[in-house]
Amino acid sequence: MNFSFYIAKRYLVSTNSNNAINIITIIATLGAIVATAALFVVLSGFSGLKEFSLSFVKAADPDIKITATTGKTFLFSDSLDNTLKHDKSIFAYTKILEERAFFNYRNKEHIAFIKGVDENYLNVVRIDTAIIVGKWLNPDFPYGVIVGNGIANKLTLGIDYLDPLTVYVPKPGTTYDPSISSLVTSIETRSTGIFAIIDDVDSKYVYTYLPIAQELLQYPLNKISGISIKLADGVDAKDCAKELQNTLGSSYKVQTRAQLNAVFYKMLNTENLVLYFIFTLVLIIALFNIIGAIIMMILDKKSNLKTLLNLGTGIKELKKIFVYQGFLLTLFGLVVGLALGIILVFLQDRFQLFKINEVLAYPVAFTLKNVLLVVVTMVVLGYLAARIASSRINETMLE
Repeated sequence: MNFSFYIAKRYLVSTNSNNAINIITIIATLGAIVATAALFVVLSGFSGLKEFSLSFVKAADPDIKITATTGKTFLFSDSLDNTLKHDKSIFAYTKILEERAFFNYRNKEHIAFIKGVDENYLNVVRIDTAIIVGKWLNPDFPYGVIVGNGIANKLTLGIDYLDPLTVYVPKPGTTYDPSISSLVTSIETRSTGIFAIIDDVDSKYVYTYLPIAQELLQYPLNKISGISIKLADGVDAKDCAKELQNTLGSSYKVQTRAQLNAVFYKMLNTENLVLYFIFTLVLIIALFNIIGAIIMMILDKKSNLKTLLNLGTGIKELKKIFVYQGFLLTLFGLVVGLALGIILVFLQDRFQLFKINEVLAYPVAFTLKNVLLVVVTMVVLGYLAARIASSRINETMLE
């Protein structure tokens, strides 16, 4: 066994003659345990919050979306249909048409987007899971619409089969002014459902069937503004989007869900990084206690170190003793703290001990990435702390 490592283990398990040093060592170890557990719990909590937030994005956006590179719309051709049908990476796809429109309900007005979707839409985007009142579109009631919660609040609109929700759009080539009836087209719809996802989406979209949107915009049945795609299980969205882009050419723009919500994803990643650095700082502060404890041990064992030096042990080997000792203290704090953190995360996930409100528990997610991140952070910082403390050993001190 390595001599320095053997001595370090003996020093670690033996009781020091100075009781204050034992207390300092215990406090330093407890600090490392608590800081490690806190770092893992916070990272797991943010991972859960990230998954929770992204679940709303998944309810509003597809895995991949195809739009025109230039202009708002394009014609859905047979060749494009064949390309999508024969692509084994694609589980399902749906055609969509969206355009800004003017909505009027009982003399209350709002500008938002009318979004026409075909009957295959729910196989691609499960927005029906976000409906809080009413039901999804019904083919037997083609002029029904599903309204975002933000729009419903502004129009004071609920499920209403009697009073119409009138939708206006300007005729092609005209100025947008719904007060001039000759320059706009309109349809009367009925609200059959209200959905709630996130504020931006809730205040932006009203869903209807694709033929109704095409009728409103006076478009042919093959004119759409986009194609939403759900990928088969195990298919990487980024790789599939790249292959589709190469196949379809520059006339189309192929984007993944992450690209469609680039700002939102960037915000989540930035918050995660900031949170990691803040709690790493807490961990560094906790490790200063270990540095102090090791320095106190060095002073307490000064006579023993002189004896080892006289017996021929080099300064480098003496330093290694306390590098190993500090590293072992850190490792003990890491193992115990990480174990406590994992237990807390599983308890929260299973029994929902802490809640945001009466029905919603704080989300957590156990990931190996967070485990590795905590292990690497603690090992690196613990090693640096031990090296800093052991640097106090030199020939002058031992004279």
